[in-house]
Amino acid sequence: MRELHFKDNFWNTDITSTGGYDNIIQHLNEGRRTCKEIEDFMKARASIEEKYAKELLSLSKKVCGHNEMNTLKRSLDVFKLQTENVGLSHLQLANTIREEAKKMEDFREKQKETRKKTEHQMDALHKQKAAQYKKTIEFKKTYEQKCRDKEEAEQNMNRNATTSSAKQQEKLYSKTQQAKNSAEEADNMYNSNVCLLGKIREDWQKEYVKACEFFENQEVERISTVRNTVWTHLNQLSQQCVTSDELYEDVRKSLEQCNILEDIAHFINLRRTGDKPPAPVLYENFYSNQRLPPARQPPPINRRAPPIPDSTASGDVLYSTIAEPNYSTIRY
Repeated sequence: MRELHFKDNFWNTDITSTGGYDNIIQHLNEGRRTCKEIEDFMKARASIEEKYAKELLSLSKKVCGHNEMNTLKRSLDVFKLQTENVGLSHLQLANTIREEAKKMEDFREKQKETRKKTEHQMDALHKQKAAQYKKTIEFKKTYEQKCRDKEEAEQNMNRNATTSSAKQQEKLYSKTQQAKNSAEEADNMYNSNVCLLGKIREDWQKEYVKACEFFENQEVERISTVRNTVWTHLNQLSQQCVTSDELYEDVRKSLEQCNILEDIAHFINLRRTGDKPPAPVLYENFYSNQRLPPARQPPPINRRAPPIPDSTASGDVLYSTIAEPNYSTIRY
């Protein structure tokens, strides 16, 4: 692919036009805005990392397994410690990202300052070229008008050469010479301004080529810097993931050393209270002061129902027994 350059592709056929130059400047300004946007993006990311780091550090201080013991306690201690270390690593990442954002800010301001001189020089040359062109066109119009005046004076003198008196002819001749001199003077002024415009155009063209080369170099540097900055930023984020994983790996290794049977045995050995269950509680008779085994529940007593009076006896009332379902102690 053929290389393209600013100096070969941003010209205008109109000598007063600055369209190509304006396109370059607009693009460079947009590039500066891109740098500012990346700078702001990284500062925002740094703030997020800092907030996250502080939350992790605060979380690592909370009670977690305070009453645990032995291998599980050691694992939980490592868990809290490495959570704290992850928080510290994110805090370091936030500071690193801010440093990269500051580098981008310094680069952006440096390009702005170095461009300022070239832009001012080109703006002055554009104004000078435009003013000289305008002046040259005015002298051209004056020159053309003087030439028409001279031609008209000569034609008038020739028309009246045979019909006018010698005095009138002399007056016409004098007028023609004056018009001729004015035309020559206008020609010299016009030609002089064309030459001056040519010199200004040449100087402007040389400086414009230099400016295009300078702006192109700045753009190459800007694209390279933005690319490398984003690349570095991603490397930092990737490294943070690696660092966090290494810290979490320490927790996993600690958990591998957590022995369930050992923790059970440790708790038993530390808090054991005895290996014999309590003896049975004996029944103590208040009157005999003897201890007897606990009394068993007596078997239920089956009571026989009282005989049912003979209903045939005169004047006798029928009574319900307790065993009957409709029995009641209430008298009616």
